[in-house]
Amino acid sequence: MAKARAIIKRLKAVKNIRKITRTMELIATARFKKAMDRAAEAEAYTRKIAEIVGDLSAADLEFSHPLLQKREQEERVLVLVLTSNRGLCGGYNSSVLRLAGQRLKELNKARKNQMLEVSGKRGLAFCKFEKLDVAQAYTHFEDKPAFSEVDELASRYAEMYINGVVDRIDVIYTRFQSISRQTAVTETLLPVQNLTAETQEESSAAVDYEFLPNAEAILEEIVPAAFKARLFKCFLDSAVSEQISRMVAMKGATENADEMIGTLSTRYNRARQSQITSELSEIIGGAAALE
Repeated sequence: MAKARAIIKRLKAVKNIRKITRTMELIATARFKKAMDRAAEAEAYTRKIAEIVGDLSAADLEFSHPLLQKREQEERVLVLVLTSNRGLCGGYNSSVLRLAGQRLKELNKARKNQMLEVSGKRGLAFCKFEKLDVAQAYTHFEDKPAFSEVDELASRYAEMYINGVVDRIDVIYTRFQSISRQTAVTETLLPVQNLTAETQEESSAAVDYEFLPNAEAILEEIVPAAFKARLFKCFLDSAVSEQISRMVAMKGATENADEMIGTLSTRYNRARQSQITSELSEIIGGAAALE
């Protein structure tokens, strides 16, 4: 009887856990759809404005925006790492942090002055465990990053780059490619021309532009806009990738719970059957003794 009670107690615990994982799976699914819609809406704009900036950076213009100018020696590098505030999302955070660790080791080996900034409590916990110095920490970017928040961050980065505080800015995040594919990547945000390498390779013919009122005024507007849009897209990709990872992880946990419930139910039935058989044997043995 004690064995059957223990199985019942464990069975109830597994069922309660299954309710939690199933609820988290549904919540992650709903958030994923909203996050994917936002990322898809920003994709076309980000790609087109990056293509225009790529054409302008490759053109022979008398004026060049400071954000387009690559430094001859990149001695000061800022690394921004995008992670989540919550766990239970599979290998989402571990893949980004592993890539961040590799990048920091490369900078240390090259004797570069590095500045580390981290978004997300999971990344901050990792840095604390590894005893890494974090210059800036951000925990307010959730599954719905606002452009106003990213715009403030991007403006500070642009000012730091123009003033020579940093020579290069890298971002490490999870790029959303499709529902079945998300990849942790390292991208260079500044200087801006590095963002447009893919678009420059895809476009075989150069595009001639007419500037009104002039090229300088256009570049002053479009280059910072392209940089801010790209940084915002990184946050959007991170948000949708996090929800996909959590959805997949919770779905797997729910399926495992279902399998455990089936196994425990079978064990309980067998234990109960064995108990009933034992009780019947005692009754039959007692009746035979009375005869």
